[in-house]
Amino acid sequence: MTAPAAPNPAHTPAHTPAHTPAPTPAGRIWRFGDNVDTDAMAPAVLMKSPLPVLARHCLASLRPEFPGSVQPGDMVVAGANFGIGSSREQAPQALRELGVGAVVALSFGGLFYRNAINLGLPVLVCAEAGRLADGARAALDLETALLRLDDGSTVACEPIPDFLREILGAGGLVPHLKRRLAARA
Repeated sequence: MTAPAAPNPAHTPAHTPAHTPAPTPAGRIWRFGDNVDTDAMAPAVLMKSPLPVLARHCLASLRPEFPGSVQPGDMVVAGANFGIGSSREQAPQALRELGVGAVVALSFGGLFYRNAINLGLPVLVCAEAGRLADGARAALDLETALLRLDDGSTVACEPIPDFLREILGAGGLVPHLKRRLAARA
């Protein structure tokens, strides 16, 4: 990923949506491996089900306890290629429905990454994701792209570009566009 763009001085607070969500409170880390596909998050056999039903099966094929035990603000941490497979938007929606605060991985499937941002789910590329232990607690600061662990240590992730943090700060692409259109009116 490229470095974040410099702030645009032409933007004024009256015309710029909330830039970055506030740091998340500490949540539990849920570890997953490499190549977690979107079918594991949103099983094809449940695609016509309401989102709460679909979410009850999110990642259950990999960790049966996950959908019933994950708490708001918890983070999913994975290896390479998280979110590969089909472009189903329901995969990040199911994670959000369960309250997942962010996904941190070595790398992401490109369509999953963009769908997650568009739906307001922070996704961070992190070369040191392997240092994050299952069950540990961490808080995410999107502004600095740092995970602060309960033991006092930090893990740096690749910064999310400003324009994507603006989308996250608005709660997703649709709310972001609504704010921009309202500001023009």
